[in-house]
Amino acid sequence: MKLFAKSTRTPSLSALAFALTAATLTACGEKSAETVADSAPAAVAEKPGAIATLELSNPSDFPRLDEAVYLSFYELGLKQGFASPIAVWNQARQLPVQAIDKDADGEKDGILFTVDVAVDETVTLRIAEADVAGETAAKRTQAEISRKVGGEWKEREYLGGSFENVSTLEVPKEHTDHSWYIRYEGPGIESDLVGYRVYLDWRNGFDIFGKSTLAPVLQNVGQDGFDSYHEPSDWGMDILKVGSAVGVGGYGFWDGEKVIRVSDVQDWRAEITENGDLYSAFTIDYLGWKPVEGVQTDLSAQLSMHAGSRLVEVNAKTSEELDNMIAGIVNHPGTELIVGDMDITGHAYTYIGTYGAQSLDGANLGMAVLAKRKAIDEVTRDEHNQVAILKPADKEIQYYFVAAWANEVESRHGPITSKAQFENYLQQEAEKLTMPLRQRLTTAASLAETRQPLTADVALAWSKRLADSELQRKTLDYAFGGFDHIRKRPSYFEYTTGMVMQAYDELNQVAPEARYADAVQKVMGSFVNEDGSINGYEQSKYNIDSIRSGTMLLRMYERNHDESYKKAVDTLFEQLEHHPRTTAGAFWHKKIYPHQVWLDGVYMGIPFLAQYEQLMHQEPNVDEVLAEFKVVRGKLRDPQTGLYYHGWDEKREQNWADKETGLSAYHWARGMGWLAMALVDVLDYIPKENTEQRQYLLDMIAEIAPVIEKYQDPATGTWWQIMDKPGERGNYLESSASTMFTYFYAKALNHGYLPEGKYLAIAKKAYQGLLDEFVQVHADGSITITDMCQVAGLGYGRDGSYKYYLSEPIYDDDPKGTAPFITSGVEMYKLLKSKS
Repeated sequence: MKLFAKSTRTPSLSALAFALTAATLTACGEKSAETVADSAPAAVAEKPGAIATLELSNPSDFPRLDEAVYLSFYELGLKQGFASPIAVWNQARQLPVQAIDKDADGEKDGILFTVDVAVDETVTLRIAEADVAGETAAKRTQAEISRKVGGEWKEREYLGGSFENVSTLEVPKEHTDHSWYIRYEGPGIESDLVGYRVYLDWRNGFDIFGKSTLAPVLQNVGQDGFDSYHEPSDWGMDILKVGSAVGVGGYGFWDGEKVIRVSDVQDWRAEITENGDLYSAFTIDYLGWKPVEGVQTDLSAQLSMHAGSRLVEVNAKTSEELDNMIAGIVNHPGTELIVGDMDITGHAYTYIGTYGAQSLDGANLGMAVLAKRKAIDEVTRDEHNQVAILKPADKEIQYYFVAAWANEVESRHGPITSKAQFENYLQQEAEKLTMPLRQRLTTAASLAETRQPLTADVALAWSKRLADSELQRKTLDYAFGGFDHIRKRPSYFEYTTGMVMQAYDELNQVAPEARYADAVQKVMGSFVNEDGSINGYEQSKYNIDSIRSGTMLLRMYERNHDESYKKAVDTLFEQLEHHPRTTAGAFWHKKIYPHQVWLDGVYMGIPFLAQYEQLMHQEPNVDEVLAEFKVVRGKLRDPQTGLYYHGWDEKREQNWADKETGLSAYHWARGMGWLAMALVDVLDYIPKENTEQRQYLLDMIAEIAPVIEKYQDPATGTWWQIMDKPGERGNYLESSASTMFTYFYAKALNHGYLPEGKYLAIAKKAYQGLLDEFVQVHADGSITITDMCQVAGLGYGRDGSYKYYLSEPIYDDDPKGTAPFITSGVEMYKLLKSKS
């Protein structure tokens, strides 16, 4: 079975209701009939409470067991704080579901459940308001904190009294280690496989409770003091000697020589934010932490677990900028250090770990920290710890820690009893974090709106709706001094900024609104100083991506004749004059990517070059514009398929490059999308009298159009991340490329570059596919575009393999997809308006 069964989208909300019911009748992972919507009985169609269908597919070559799936109310099209119970059905079985507060702000924001998905399986789930009670779920997770009442403090010890669980605890000033006040000395968290505790005092150690049962155990641990849980019992035992270390996965600060624990703290506060059957979490606030002399910050950390997993997710954020945060593991004698692959893409997870007979009962114990590669600045050690030094993003670190005890309770997840098993386990867990289950979510809220007949006004309305949604969410944050919420870094003068602002400008030309024009001026204007210098731009990097935003600056100069804008675009043109090139004259992608040409670069640099030549020079150098296209067509095009490869290394030195051709190995859809958009955009600036040069580009358009059509998914009208491998394991329908191809067809038709008789239907099918497959309608009226490959490149850990392209994060509302969605709607508006 293919990962994504190419089923036709249901054409109406009524059909969705039938499909939701029918999903309970199909076998696990079995593709439902593609014609069910056509025969939907009216009685079933009126079934109330339908919310969504969800397809989940396994991108790995191993089964995904107890995989946690979180769906926010926002993406389900429900109001925030939705109060009605929600049911999730897998065939005729209602799955246990928990409404959770994932961001720990005090309000439920979505649902979580766990599923099993076999290799090459697609599971179809039905999501609806619960009309009957689901099966009683076993309690598989727990978080708690317990302190004494009824006694009294005597100096640093609490005498007498009994333990009482509380939801929040502000630690008294008298409290320190072994004060007999907090049961097992801090908050605890467990799944059915393992438990952990955090010392809520100056030690801030992270300890492990090995479990001999799948049932919850924390509620009984430490009721009689400290000693009993260090000895074997029916439930398990405390298995780790933390000593002067951070324990298993504890956080702290690296002073250049050693780990500084979160010890010098004015006040501690802990809160149990979730204590559910499937998901539990707690937070700890450390107020007034002084890691080193002269530095003080607050630190807030959230720790969470889900059923069937040993992993604890840690999200820790400081109030002040603080580099060199760490996650560590106690370094016991006689253990072996395990370090995961560090030569990988920055968004992929890797790990450091230890393995050996380091449990207090003498059994083998594996411990590890897993984090994104780009977050790990260095792997080192000190006297007590193995250490991963982490780079905060927006003052926050995010990672996971895990412990696997050889005497753990027997289950389908283990136990893990050897170093080889533990290493294989870590590799699989890293892959699961890097490549979550592929999701294909179809909501009733979205279907109710996307299935209306496609007209010019409808296409324009979708563009406006996304533009307004993004204005509400983040568009103005792209200005200099703002914050890029997708990449979690300050906003730069980069290609996505220019793409988004040009999209607003295109929209404003057909649907003028002050808010669109104001956004363009506010964002783009923030980068141009009075002397013409560009904030955040460094010419010395010779990054072709930096040129892209210049296209919008050229438009603004053409309108305002402001000398500062002329100086700015002159600076960008000067970069191209000195930019390193291949022997045949194509621009290197970046100075740090020598002798390399990527498809991305054609779109990043050449439309600006063509526009600058046309605007600034009486005799535009059109041949210079065409040179890039000629090199790309001659070197990157596969003559057998007509598809283009992502990159070419002239020197054939890169690890991703074929040693004979210098080409990368795969046909990445967005790479082709960049090229396709560049072709139709550049022609805007090639003078009509340059017939020979225009004809070369027109011939390329005529050549590439049927190739793109050939690889259009026939069921959905969209395109796959790796274009020529539809339905292969892990591959997915990708929205940014699909929007770019839609833009290409619509604009080419509008300008007469392609014959209407053949390509009008293709363009309409592609645009409708965007609505059906990727548009998500929210309860507040805003919309989201889903399933965008966040980034893909070559080199620096990106080996260009099939698995690499599938391992990059899949985001919603990334500007590389939102911008061409807006402009594709504008071009479809023009196209359909001309036909009406």
